[in-house]
Amino acid sequence: MKLFRRSRQLHGWLAVLLLALTLTACAAEEKSTATDAGAKGDVTLVIGAYSVAKDAMADILPLFAEKWKAETGQTIAFQQSYEASGTQARAIAGGFEADVTLLAMEGDVNKLVDAGLVNPSWKERGQNGMVTRSIVVMGTREGNPKGIKDFTDLTKPGVKVLYPNPKTSGGAQWDINAIYGAGLKQSEEKDGQKEPEAAKAFLADVHANVESLDKSGRASMAAFEYGVGDVIVTYENELLARIAKGVKYEVVIPKDTILIENPAAVVDKYADKHGTRKAAEAFVDFLVSPQAQEIFAEHGFRPVDQQVYKANQSRFPVPSGLFDIDYLGGWDKVRSTLYSKRGVWYQVLAGI
Repeated sequence: MKLFRRSRQLHGWLAVLLLALTLTACAAEEKSTATDAGAKGDVTLVIGAYSVAKDAMADILPLFAEKWKAETGQTIAFQQSYEASGTQARAIAGGFEADVTLLAMEGDVNKLVDAGLVNPSWKERGQNGMVTRSIVVMGTREGNPKGIKDFTDLTKPGVKVLYPNPKTSGGAQWDINAIYGAGLKQSEEKDGQKEPEAAKAFLADVHANVESLDKSGRASMAAFEYGVGDVIVTYENELLARIAKGVKYEVVIPKDTILIENPAAVVDKYADKHGTRKAAEAFVDFLVSPQAQEIFAEHGFRPVDQQVYKANQSRFPVPSGLFDIDYLGGWDKVRSTLYSKRGVWYQVLAGI
């Protein structure tokens, strides 16, 4: 059994190694391009974002540059960094001087507030600070050979599950929140009230089938496409974006799952230091404009702009048991009950 698990882990590590080599090459290319562009620009805006936003940003940044040029006469250049959300937040808190950040969840921005880098009023921009939405879904191989229909199927013997590590990935925390919340929903339907112990047991049953814990959602997806696992728990937008590129996925929307909300914020301390506040604020505002929201929708995100959402509503079905972070008590409670040193998640990891 140990040899079998080591073999499974080796496959996951090989996939992540391949991804890391690819991302390193891409990052080197991006860094070179950004540096060259920065030398020619009147303003250089440094973007520190979570990895999932990368493809949409590739389409949005040129549109903002065009708008900024028309309004101010200035050429704007971008330097970009994309990492798992928790990793990115720690990098910015540790001295990476991003002017604007796009992260997977509110809690990661609040870490920057606590570090004195982002003003507590950051939620006054965007839609209560949020620029995109999504939901947690499951992706299976073409034809759904394991017959996955809901989160409960992830507990079946022989089903190999992938999701990333919530210690490094904000997306993983959304995944864990969705599964734990689905456990609460099941207990509520059965007993008339939320039963945290039942939700913990459900999460533990799912986690027992997890093949590997990768650094980020993108790393998990690379491992899955490399051949690891039977089903991946991830953002809906990630699967829709990969399907649009021709990758053969089946999207399975659980009955009970969580609404994801992704924030953006000006990193005030660094924007003021660099003299880029005006551009940084304009960029965050642009992210919720209809033009940018259409781009996000094209990349599989659920728009926060209501008109754009309504125009794309047929692409985004609403599951009957959809809940948001408030169902779990809000981020403060989630951090203390699930992700603290003695929280539910770490109890599940330790098997206690």
